[in-house]
Amino acid sequence: MAMVGYARVSTVEQNLTAQLEQLQAAGCEKVYQEKASGAKDDRPELSAMLDYVRENDTVICCKLDRIARSTKHLLEVVETLEKKKVSFKVLNINLDTGTPTGKLMLSMLAAIGQFEREMMLERQREGIRIAKEAGAYKGRKATARAKSAEVMQLIGEGLTREEVAKRLGIGIASVYRIVKDNKAAN
Repeated sequence: MAMVGYARVSTVEQNLTAQLEQLQAAGCEKVYQEKASGAKDDRPELSAMLDYVRENDTVICCKLDRIARSTKHLLEVVETLEKKKVSFKVLNINLDTGTPTGKLMLSMLAAIGQFEREMMLERQREGIRIAKEAGAYKGRKATARAKSAEVMQLIGEGLTREEVAKRLGIGIASVYRIVKDNKAAN
């Protein structure tokens, strides 16, 4: 049963000292630390920590925004920990998923995150509806289909589908679809 800490700052100029002191005071025997933006998916120390922890361990961080980029990401991290039967603590809000109150708090965070997501999607749909009514929204242009003649010409010249996709800046699936549609039409 190990106490494992995770500390992160967003920029190289920032200092991890305060977090490291708090994690040490909380009893962490091992601390994973990194200097990386929360927006990046590339957080090797977080991944290493999630791989390292074992059943009955506890992961501790100082603040929620140090471990997760968003509510959705937080819930993904906690789900990973739960599958491994690892508890999760956040020092500044006294959240501990090893307790019924901590589990309730996490459920409330999940509900709030889901609500935020649904509200954002509703606003997005409303904005698209208004833009369509005003004639300002046409959707994404079909860029690959517009290049059908070029695709067929390059295929005719003996290029592979992969080379055609790369040269024209379209997806390989689009090249296959265009070739298939042209064969069906002929």
